[in-house]
Amino acid sequence: MAAHEKLQQVLDRAVAEVGVPGIVADVKDGDRTWFGTAGVADLETGAPRRPGEHFHTGSSGKTFTAAVLLALEAEGRLSIDDTVNAHLPGVLDVNGYDGDKITIRHLLSNTSGLFPTGLAPEVSYRYATRSGFVQHRFDTFSTEELLRVAVSQPPVGAPGERFEYANGGFYIAGAIIEKVTGNSYADEVERTVTRPLGLTHTRVRPTADTGYPTPHPRGYSHLFLKDGADPAALTPENWQSLMEEPGLPPLDVTELNSSLGYAAGNVVSTTGDMIRFFAAMTTGSLLPPAQHRQMWTTVSTEGSYWMPHTRYGLGLFEFDEQATGGRTLRGVGGSLWGSWFFAVGTPDGRHTIAVHTNTEWKTWDLMFKVVEAEFGVSIGA
Repeated sequence: MAAHEKLQQVLDRAVAEVGVPGIVADVKDGDRTWFGTAGVADLETGAPRRPGEHFHTGSSGKTFTAAVLLALEAEGRLSIDDTVNAHLPGVLDVNGYDGDKITIRHLLSNTSGLFPTGLAPEVSYRYATRSGFVQHRFDTFSTEELLRVAVSQPPVGAPGERFEYANGGFYIAGAIIEKVTGNSYADEVERTVTRPLGLTHTRVRPTADTGYPTPHPRGYSHLFLKDGADPAALTPENWQSLMEEPGLPPLDVTELNSSLGYAAGNVVSTTGDMIRFFAAMTTGSLLPPAQHRQMWTTVSTEGSYWMPHTRYGLGLFEFDEQATGGRTLRGVGGSLWGSWFFAVGTPDGRHTIAVHTNTEWKTWDLMFKVVEAEFGVSIGA
């Protein structure tokens, strides 16, 4: 315990000061392991968090999508520098987009110029308020609907110009996987990623599934706009000022349909499986060397509204070494209502920490404090 006393203090503060109902940290450091918790898995019963819980990994699913496409490239079935129109003619040729200029690489690196998908009125009007969420929490999105949402607003930049986090790019990437293989996205994730890695507790969530295998924590959310706020007025700049006032009780969002995530993030897993998955991604044990290099060819996220002090590869991130004092640390993560997961580790895969909270992302500072406690690195200090 003494070796992880600082980390345990961070977990305790997450509950006491940040408002996280429950948090777990799963550490693998060479042959040593450690598992810590704080808070509860269920606010009503007071049941504690515990090892082996299943949870939604949010945008960590983007990494699975990138891994599938890179595996298909290694099989000679496509190139990540193929244009979208080479596989899905016309899908992007609306609202100022050009499917002859946007490549699969652009989609996977969030440099396609696609607008932030979460700001689409089709999404925000359904889920932005508590009442809207309760009414629409079991809505199902088809792939065709998601592709329309992806291009429903004009571009925010030219292809390759800059980083802008966009789920829509991964919707299109998922549709390319299905077009090229003739299989479902979920089947290709299983064939190329989860089965080869032995991830027995990991799967793409079926469209009709609204719950989790046992054990799992309850999920709680405050991710809603205040009453009277107009979702149409939501921008990357003002969204925080429109959020509902602190102090309201959280909404239990455990049961929901997460088909909105699709290939941008709809994977259910455990901390143990995600540590194994992340180790394969960071060391290159799953993909051939050429594809592994592509995955970790990064672009700066500076100037975006995403996580600071990072560079983004294909579905994953790396902390900017200027912010880590020269130490290389890589990561994967994601958030949605009632769930936030991240894993951070060394490139050799020997030292990784996986963290889950049963509420959505609240502050990057929590991740940075975890990294400081576990790796002795002060991000951005």
